[in-house]
Amino acid sequence: METLEQARAEIDRIDAELARLFEARMDAAAQIAAWKQARGLPVRDLSREREVLARNTARIGDAALRPRFAALMETMMAQSRAYQEELLQNTANQNTGDGSPCSGTQRTVPCVPDAEAGSMPPILLERGALQKAASLLDLDRRVFLVTDDGVPAAYAEALTAQCREATVYTVPQGEGSKSPETLTALLEAMLRAGLNRGDCVAAVGGGVVGDLAGLAAALYMRGIDWYNVPTTLLAMVDSSVGGKTAVNLGGVKNAAGAFWQPKAVLIDPKVLDTLPRRQRSNGLAEAVKMALTHDAQLFARFEDPAGYGPVEEIIAACLRIKTAVVAADEREAGLRRVLNFGHTLGHGIEAAAGGRLLHGEAVALGMLPLCAPPLRDRLRAVLERLGFPTYVNQSEVDPETVMAAIRHDKKRIDRNIKCVFVPEPGRFELQGLSLPELHARLDSLYRP
Repeated sequence: METLEQARAEIDRIDAELARLFEARMDAAAQIAAWKQARGLPVRDLSREREVLARNTARIGDAALRPRFAALMETMMAQSRAYQEELLQNTANQNTGDGSPCSGTQRTVPCVPDAEAGSMPPILLERGALQKAASLLDLDRRVFLVTDDGVPAAYAEALTAQCREATVYTVPQGEGSKSPETLTALLEAMLRAGLNRGDCVAAVGGGVVGDLAGLAAALYMRGIDWYNVPTTLLAMVDSSVGGKTAVNLGGVKNAAGAFWQPKAVLIDPKVLDTLPRRQRSNGLAEAVKMALTHDAQLFARFEDPAGYGPVEEIIAACLRIKTAVVAADEREAGLRRVLNFGHTLGHGIEAAAGGRLLHGEAVALGMLPLCAPPLRDRLRAVLERLGFPTYVNQSEVDPETVMAAIRHDKKRIDRNIKCVFVPEPGRFELQGLSLPELHARLDSLYRP
C-alpha cells in the first residue's frame, strides 16, 4: 500500500506541474496570437506544428509511449489554436463594436477558424484582401495565374502586381472549360512557363476556374501549391473550400478529378460589387443549402422579409459549416455527402437545361423535392424572394434527360442513389432512393 500511495503522490505532483506548464503554454500562445494578428497571419502554421510534434515525440525514450504522447501533443496544439482564435475573435468584436464576424474592414486575421483536419487550409476573409494578397500568401516565387475571360482583368492584375514573377493564363468563361482538352492545354502552358515544384498556381475566378486550376496543380509534377481566390459568391460560400478539383468527362459532370487542398483561400467580398445580380443570387443557393442542412437560425435570416443582412456574415457562416464538415470527412466517405443536398437532381437539371440555368439555379430547384412538404413551401418562398426559378417546363428541361444524367451519378450505390433529405431547417437525413422514386420527386418541379 505504501508503494501505491507513493505512486499516487508522484502523479499528483506531476499533475500540478502540468497545470502550471499548461498555463504558461497558453500565455505564450496568446502572445503568438497577438503577434500574428498584427502581421495579418493565420493562426495555423502546419509545417511548424509537424516539426514541433516530431521533435517532442522523439524525446520520449519508450517507443511504445510515443504514439500516446503524439496524441496528447496534437490535442494540446488543437486547444492552443482554439484559444488563439477565441482571443482574436474577442479582439475583433471589441474593434467592430458588434460581435458579428468580418464586419470590420481592417481585419487581416482569418474570420473562419482553421479546421482541425491537418490538410485544411486557412481561409482569409476580408474586404480589400485582394490588394494586399502578398502579405497573406507566399507570392515570392513563380506564380501561374489562371482566370477566365468573364472575370474583370483588374482582379488578375491586382494579384500579378504583387508576385515576384507571374504568368496569366485565360480560359473561356463557362462550364465548357472544364474539359480534358482545356486541362491538357493548361498543363502544357505551365510546363512552357518553367514552373517547378517550388512554384504555385493561383485561381482567380468562379468555380470553373477553381476546379480546373486546382486539378492542374494536383497533376503537375505530382502536385504543387495552389491558392484559390474566388470572385463569385457561389465559389466563396462553397466550391473554394474542400479541395475538390475536377473536369467533366464524356458529358458527366466532375467525372475526373482529385482531392487537392489549396494552400490558402483568399476571399475579398469587395469583388462582388461588380457581380451581375443574377450571378450574385446564383451563389445564394449554396448558402441556403448550408442553412437548411445545418443552421435553422441562418435559414431564418433568409426568411426575414427585411433581408438576410451583410453578405460577409453569410459567407462566414457558410464557411464555418463547410470547414467543419470537410474536416470531419475530407474525402467524402460519409458526413460530407450532406453537402450534396440539392445536387443529385440539380446536376441532372443543369445538364438537361443546356446552359439555360446557372448551377445555383439548378441546385435550388434540386433542393425542393427533397424537403418535407411543409418546409418545401417555406423554401419556395425564400427562393422566389432571392430570384430563383421554382418550377421548370418540360420543353426546356426534359425529365428523361435529367434522369439519364442521374444514372451516371457518382453517389449511386447498386440500384439506389444516396440522397440528402431535409425534414426541417437545421436537420438532415440520408436516404437511398431508387431511380423511379427520384423520377416521381422530379415530377413535382413541373407545373401541372
